[in-house]
Parts: sequence; structure tokens; C-alpha cells
Amino acid sequence: MQNDLFRRLSKDHRFWFCGVYLIILIVAAVCAPILTPYEYNDMDSSRRLAGPSSAHLMGTDEFGRDIFTRILYGARLTLIVSVGAVLVSSILGTLCGLLAGFYRGWVEQVIMRLMDIILCFPSILLAMFVMILLGPSTMNLIITIGVLYVPRFARVVYGVTLSAKQMEYVAASRVVGCSDLRILVKAILPNVMAPIFVQMSLSLGTAVITESGLSFLGLGPPPPMPSWGRIIEQSARFVRLSPWVLIWPSLAIALTILAFNILGDSLRDNLDPRLRY
Repeated sequence: MQNDLFRRLSKDHRFWFCGVYLIILIVAAVCAPILTPYEYNDMDSSRRLAGPSSAHLMGTDEFGRDIFTRILYGARLTLIVSVGAVLVSSILGTLCGLLAGFYRGWVEQVIMRLMDIILCFPSILLAMFVMILLGPSTMNLIITIGVLYVPRFARVVYGVTLSAKQMEYVAASRVVGCSDLRILVKAILPNVMAPIFVQMSLSLGTAVITESGLSFLGLGPPPPMPSWGRIIEQSARFVRLSPWVLIWPSLAIALTILAFNILGDSLRDNLDPRLRY
């Protein structure tokens, strides 16, 4: 089965194109000090709002800071927050979905109604409210976005758990005296892993949007560490004079979101080939 999955993925150009782009982005973010001679906060007042050149590949901002450097360092923060938030939400959401689908009754009612309450509020507004209460920091941003995305995973896992619970191998596990924990871990959890991976990829794209939006509003990690959203916020007023200050970070966000979404579609199609027909 694994060999068949690898064979399908090897023939899916979407998977490889998006995967290669994301790998290049991650490597570039990690190796930023090697790829650029500047620090993300180095200022040169003599080259403010300078256009792209051999010295500054993407130009400079209003303080003479190299935009290429700031995008690379901003990718670090954006990816750390997005990946961290999705890991938090996937772990908590999987746990909630498994418990609600397996035990039903009052456990199901409490967990799923809590998920409904979270979904009642627009994500960005609820995130803004929480960040105002907690204060801007990287960890608070990860926790806030992670908790907001828990219902996405809980609902997916809940549905799969309800289906898996009716399977004969689960009934057989009960007959031989397996504990609930063993049934959940050994019999049901493997069935929910594929939907979880797909949801993780799709959620990474929306996490990038949420992080960038909060940073744009000044609710992200505090300066001087750059993030893509803050770069756009600082550059927006100069778009008429120097459009490149806004084009490059916007393009980075758009391409990254597109890559995560297409990667999620590819994983969904290949993990469940029936969806292609």
C-alpha cells in the first residue's frame, strides 16, 4: 500500500512542484545569513526606497533595509508560527475528535458544542481579541491560531472515528478484551492519519494568512523581527512611489499559500484515489 502511494505521488507533478518550492523556501529561511550579506535590520539612509539592483535584489524599504533579506528572515517567523499553530491544532483536534466519536454521549455533546462555539466567531476577529488580551509574542500567536484551528481537525477526525468504530476489526478488538486506549491507538488512529495530513497541509495555508493578517494589524511578534504581514503594513504607504516594496512580500505570501493548498489537494487525491473520479 505504501509503495502504491509513493508511486502515485511520484507521478503527481503538483506534489513535486509545490514540495520543491516549500523545501527551497525553508532552506532559504534557515540559511538566510549565508544567502545575504545584510542583517534584517541593517539601515542605509543613502539608499532608501532604492529599486532592485545587484546590491539589493529586491530593492530597499523606506529605511534603506534590504527587502530580500527581510523576506528571508520574515519567512522564518511566518513558517514557525504557521507550523507551530497547525501542530497544536492537529494534536488537540485529533484528541477531541477521537474522544467525541468513540465515546459519544455527553463527551460528544460537550466537545462538539465547544467546537461549534469557536466556529461561531470569525477567526480573525477572535484571534485579534485573544491577542489583545495575551499581548503580542510568537508563542501567544502560535497558541491563539492553534486553538482557533482545533475545530477543523476535530470535525474531520470525529467523522472518520464514527465510521471506523463500526468496522469489524474494532468489534473484534472489543471481543478479545482490548482496552479503549488500545483500540483508539491501534485500530482507529491509523484510519484518521490520512485526513489529518491533508487537513494539516490546507491549514498551513490559512495559518499563513492569519499570521500575516495579525502581523499587519500590529498583533504579531514585536519588532524588530520582521514578518511578511508587518513588511506589507510598513510598505503599503509607499506603493505608489516604490511598488516593489509591496510586490515582493505579497508575492511570497501568495505563492506559499498556493503551494500549501495545491499540496493539500495532491495529498487528498493520492491518499484517497476515489476522490479523483
